[in-house]
Amino acid sequence: MNMLQIGILGVAGTLLAVQFKSGKSEYGIYISAALSLIIFSCILGQLDIILDAVKTIGNYIKMDQSYIGTLMKMLGITYVAEFSSSICKDSGYQTIATQIEIFGKLAVMLLSMPILMALLDTIKGFLS
Repeated sequence: MNMLQIGILGVAGTLLAVQFKSGKSEYGIYISAALSLIIFSCILGQLDIILDAVKTIGNYIKMDQSYIGTLMKMLGITYVAEFSSSICKDSGYQTIATQIEIFGKLAVMLLSMPILMALLDTIKGFLS
């Protein structure tokens, strides 16, 4: 799907969810979640292109392939955290959404620690 189709799908789904929110509010939440999952599946289809581009860039600058894997994990964590946080916010559970965002940030920081340590070791090697 291209951006125009996703935009139309998003607006149509949002209008449909708004119609249901006045009567049966849970249906609006279900429509919103289903629409989000459809858009998420479209994004997963595009992920192969992004992964190939990142690998090509990694080959150009001769960096360790584990860093590319870590970068993709970070991208996945941030997307899933934002996705689930938004669904919780739409449902009216801001506290849970905030906790999901905090956990996502901590998970990214945890993944970045080995890279940060390697960078510090490299800097230490230059200074010694």
